[in-house]
Amino acid sequence: MKSSISIAACLFGQALAQATFPVDFNSTFATAGTRNIRIDTGTYGPPVEEVHYFYDQWPIGLAVSKTGRIFTCYTRGEYTYTLGEVINETAEAAYPDEPTNTPPQGLFSVVNGVTFGSNDETHFISVQALYMTPDDTLWVLDTGRPTVENMGMAYAVPGGPKLVAIDLATNSIKKTYTIPANVHYPDSYMNDLRFDLRPTATESGGGIAYIIDSTSEGRPGFIMIDLATGETWRQLTQHPSTRGTVEGVSSFQGLPFYLRQPGRPLGFQDVGNDGGELDRYGDVFYYSALTDDYLYSIETRYLRANPNKDPLANKRAFDNVKNLGQRGGNANGFSGDSLGNVYMLMPEYNAIFMYNSTTSLTIPYIRDPRMIWPDSANMGWDGYIYFTINQLPYQPGWNDGVDGRQYPGLILRAKLPDGASKNLLLM
Repeated sequence: MKSSISIAACLFGQALAQATFPVDFNSTFATAGTRNIRIDTGTYGPPVEEVHYFYDQWPIGLAVSKTGRIFTCYTRGEYTYTLGEVINETAEAAYPDEPTNTPPQGLFSVVNGVTFGSNDETHFISVQALYMTPDDTLWVLDTGRPTVENMGMAYAVPGGPKLVAIDLATNSIKKTYTIPANVHYPDSYMNDLRFDLRPTATESGGGIAYIIDSTSEGRPGFIMIDLATGETWRQLTQHPSTRGTVEGVSSFQGLPFYLRQPGRPLGFQDVGNDGGELDRYGDVFYYSALTDDYLYSIETRYLRANPNKDPLANKRAFDNVKNLGQRGGNANGFSGDSLGNVYMLMPEYNAIFMYNSTTSLTIPYIRDPRMIWPDSANMGWDGYIYFTINQLPYQPGWNDGVDGRQYPGLILRAKLPDGASKNLLLM
């Protein structure tokens, strides 16, 4: 078993001085100069603490165990590994080991000029998201779609896209779920996942995984896996709520953003269904497209309805999506706490907002200049939210091949409000 670093040992960064929680209207302002000119400080909310620094690979997802072990993932083309564990304040190591991160036949193949990802069920290809459950299981979402230099993202082949459960006690894989081509399409892209492990969640009694398909190439929506039977199905495929704004122009750090991909005309970032979170009791799923300002919800009973058994299941799901209105900007990853708050990572504002289902309002939580594209978030057992920073808009693939990012990437954390912590009601 490789060495790991506890959260307590990671917290060496100094927090910036910020307004105390809750945020009030004036908490982001200060005055400067002899004339007391009002300025925007770029900060509000509880202090944001630096937990880990990335110097070799840009992070995407993360998960924190009950004992403080921190796991991260990195979508790849050329990275040495795609799943790692933090081992000290500036380094990570392949997890559970390098061989598991190294498909023997390679990450991809080319057939008649078309690139396809590996169909390897037993090795990690390109991991996008992680989730931790209280039984010390690390859930790993492998898209099976690596990015290949000068060829773009490879198409998925059955066996490559998979959900993998790792037992942290033994650091070994205990279960793998693969997804057939009629549920995970060749151009699907699994972006995030949530679980309801209660026996009452499914007829089989083994719980369910909700997976977000965020593809910008084809048919965004939801993929469900019955964890007892392994059966899979889709819902809300190409529903308007799962699709990004057409020709939308976001702005980051005050800069209007257009998609500039090498060898292609100027374009627009159009990413579908991206962030998602269950409510406290597992009855409602909140979600949105990345390039959209609207928040949506649907009762989970409509997602759990398997269209292979109920021919009207898809229609009922389409008919029961709720538009909760605008939330103030584009949102990336979501997370939720034990009080039912839904946290939305807001890359346009270097911020995290909260949605309160009681008031039906979006409210501010934290804002900090270091939050240059907050990507994924995870609730710890210690009353903190942890999230990755990866400067994603400045990656080469979006900027004519020029890498405008600057190491280090970050894991940051902030204290949750009102004694909140990780929601364990669905576990």
